Amino acid sequence: MIHVKNLSKTFTVNEKEPGLKASLKSLFKRKMVTKYALNNISFNVREGEIVGLIGANGAGKTTLSKILSGIIHSSSGEISVLGSDPWKREISFRKKMSLIMGQKASLWWDLPALDCYLLLKEIYQIEDADYHTRLNFLAETLGIKDQLKVQIRRLSLGERMKVELIAALLHNPQVVFLDEPTIGLDLTAQKAVRQFLLDYRQKYNPCMILTSHYMEDIETLCERIIILKEGSIVYDGPLKDIISKYANEKQIILTLVNGEILKERVARDGISERITSLLKLHDVLDLSVTEIEISEIIEKLLRKGVDA
Repeated sequence: MIHVKNLSKTFTVNEKEPGLKASLKSLFKRKMVTKYALNNISFNVREGEIVGLIGANGAGKTTLSKILSGIIHSSSGEISVLGSDPWKREISFRKKMSLIMGQKASLWWDLPALDCYLLLKEIYQIEDADYHTRLNFLAETLGIKDQLKVQIRRLSLGERMKVELIAALLHNPQVVFLDEPTIGLDLTAQKAVRQFLLDYRQKYNPCMILTSHYMEDIETLCERIIILKEGSIVYDGPLKDIISKYANEKQIILTLVNGEILKERVARDGISERITSLLKLHDVLDLSVTEIEISEIIEKLLRKGVDA
């Protein structure tokens, strides 16, 4: 459904030394520098996949989502989304995709959500039966049915995010770009949004690209992740495989008879030997061996790269 090959996005900035003299000089002779927001990246996304897009601020995540949804143009490379060039913004393409940005509202705050949905129904030419079926499913799954007649500005932040999700999915898009869908929400609202997205994927099977700084979003929703660092892909693969590829340690947790808890990290190939040694040294009530947290591994990758 999404095919990206050798995609790059560059932009030009004016670099200036500090001080009045440098400011005056830059008026007549500017030093222009080309920077990469995305640098020669390639990947594919299949129908029904939810792919997590991870990276530090400025890594190129939002730029990539905007290029794939046709908001901005790439500098070079090949892109196909649902068989179309996103930049052409063909009507048939726009009817099959949706971009949800957690930090930007798309609905009219002075109107109740239902009035906004009726307008979207006409814009996307949704049949009456399909409109009511989808609206009922989306509203009931999100638990927001009673708030649809309330002026949007009077809703809580979590409720506003839910009505935005309904608006973005009402036309049954085949490709959905989710840019920080849970940002600013409390833990209960975050959990509700995550469960809703799983239910929606189960029913309609779209492909989704999720950008989030919340690792719980990624771990709950995504089986595959793409990690971006300074515009380049440093990892693309199953979320679970990142442990075996980049974690060379495991954690031993001991609960002693006196109630004390000991934690120790040990190289994967030295687990058995170290457990034997610890059992001789301590009176152990319970023992467990766990993997290193995925979030810690990803943080290490972002900090040091694939050779971490």
